[in-house]
Amino acid sequence: MKPAAARALALAAALLAPAPAFAGAQIYEPLADSVRAALSHRISDQAPPELEFRNPQDGRAWLLEMSRRLQKLVPDRDTRLALLKTVQYEATRAGLDPQLVLGVIDVESHFRKYAVSLAGALGYMQVMPFWVKLIGRPGDNLFHLRTNLRYGCVILRFYLDLEHGDYFRALGRYNGSLGQPQYPDAVYAAWKGRWKYSGPTN
Repeated sequence: MKPAAARALALAAALLAPAPAFAGAQIYEPLADSVRAALSHRISDQAPPELEFRNPQDGRAWLLEMSRRLQKLVPDRDTRLALLKTVQYEATRAGLDPQLVLGVIDVESHFRKYAVSLAGALGYMQVMPFWVKLIGRPGDNLFHLRTNLRYGCVILRFYLDLEHGDYFRALGRYNGSLGQPQYPDAVYAAWKGRWKYSGPTN
């Protein structure tokens, strides 16, 4: 095989291979008892996830548009709709833009439910297992759709509050790369590019 043909074949194989997780790795830091209790309370709520829109038509329009964009990455319709509904519910519940959360998932796991980073972070939002012991309950499964998104959204909200609304620093903390631009820049590009939505989001 000619070198040019071999390079083209290798490139095609690389493009078809699943994208690796971004190696998310929130860093364990001791939390005050009051903070841990508040985060634990946010994790424990079990209300059924439903689209949080003032107007049901807005919710259907958002779901249709996001489903269209996500179809190539998550081909199964039922899986895709369940993921999007849960993203929208958990993000809104945590006071986050659902498009931001889609950007985080895009960069962290490329929408792979069973993604595992080199640091041991798990699932769609690449949550580190120490959070289960810190604020969760024994048996919480970070590969479970809603559990993973619940933890991820609560943790990101915690970091955003800790950094007084500074997304660059909050995203750096979320990824364990505080002060480095690569991860926040990648999430911003996904958030404001691939997942930007001009209609009502809640």
